[in-house]
Amino acid sequence: MNNKYFDRKDSLYEITQRYNEAIDLLISIGFENIKDENQRKTFGKAISLENALKIKKINVDHFEQQLIERIESNQNNSGEVFYEKDSNKEGSLKIAGVLPCPVRVPLTEAFDHWLYENKEKFNLDIDYELKAASMGLDWLKESITDHREEGIPDLFISAGFDMFFDEKLFGKFKSQNVFEDFTGFEHYNKDFDNEYITLKDPQHQYSMLGVVPAVFLVNTEELGERNMPKSWGDLLSDEFENSVSLPVGDLDLFNSILLNIFKTFGEKGVKKLGQILQKSMHPSEMVKSHMKKSEKPVVTIMPYFFTWMVKEGGPMSFVWPEDGAIISPIFMLTKKNKKEQLKPIVDFFGSKQVGEILSHNGKFPSIHPEVDNRISKNNKYMWLGWDYIKSNDISLLIHKCEEIFNKVVNGDDQK
Repeated sequence: MNNKYFDRKDSLYEITQRYNEAIDLLISIGFENIKDENQRKTFGKAISLENALKIKKINVDHFEQQLIERIESNQNNSGEVFYEKDSNKEGSLKIAGVLPCPVRVPLTEAFDHWLYENKEKFNLDIDYELKAASMGLDWLKESITDHREEGIPDLFISAGFDMFFDEKLFGKFKSQNVFEDFTGFEHYNKDFDNEYITLKDPQHQYSMLGVVPAVFLVNTEELGERNMPKSWGDLLSDEFENSVSLPVGDLDLFNSILLNIFKTFGEKGVKKLGQILQKSMHPSEMVKSHMKKSEKPVVTIMPYFFTWMVKEGGPMSFVWPEDGAIISPIFMLTKKNKKEQLKPIVDFFGSKQVGEILSHNGKFPSIHPEVDNRISKNNKYMWLGWDYIKSNDISLLIHKCEEIFNKVVNGDDQK
């Protein structure tokens, strides 16, 4: 592995000052205090990357490789053709979205190769921008604040619920029947088309490419006499109060967790989620050798992808929840009135090749029926369900859940 960017013995502050990608990645594996600038300065200057990862029992080599990939992925953005809202190129297709960081490079490379081979064959004129998920969505939200169908991309890819069902964003176009799923799948992969789960949109508006599952990493050294949590229900118990690291920095996945907990356990469940969140401690305490056990998270909830960073032979034990890994869907929206021009591109993103990149390179299980997701058939997924999505204002529900959660975390809840 050629690392010309940083030394693992550099302080967290030095690395995060140079690379925003490091902040996103550290937050995703449980270093919530990195989000705060003051804490990042005090705690970050006092500890090296290597020692910080050892505290979390994270495989240093794997983390280093992932951070390098993110840095290089974002550097490659400069070579893209950017999506422009008001482009006047007649017939030009606008493609935009965000891709999960671990698969962005192989997916964009595969897409570039496909374009090179097929651009003339299908007479394609394309402006596209596919950013890493760590870059956020603000850059795109600004371009779709009007009510014109022409003001949104012809094809859009992203994970999560926030963008897609907000009436101020893509939600208003859904109600206008602007989108159509023309991936052509009669059935999704059996992992997502069986007696307990159906991911395919019955209204044939939203396409899906795969999912981001949330799983548990349990620190057995900190578990003590508590039973190993085997389900979300187990986790939402008094014995795990102030003991769990949640992926609050990953809005797509965290919103999915909030929504599913609310659906399954109600408002009480969202409050319990706030109670089990490990409260922020003073950053200087983390570097002390006598750090109390109660100050280390017993359980870290994270995307399934990050489980490969766990150090072999260490105390971290991976748990796939028995009641299902909560999933953040990777959606693809395509305009109905551009079906003929978009169909070859949709066929590419819906191909087995892309499905295997998602599943095998990134541990983001694919919906493609021919892809082996290499996940036990006994492992289930927790999904909101289309009936629930249809009968609720998802955007308002996210805000409601955030308010309930934040009140508990901030100590403002009186109940």
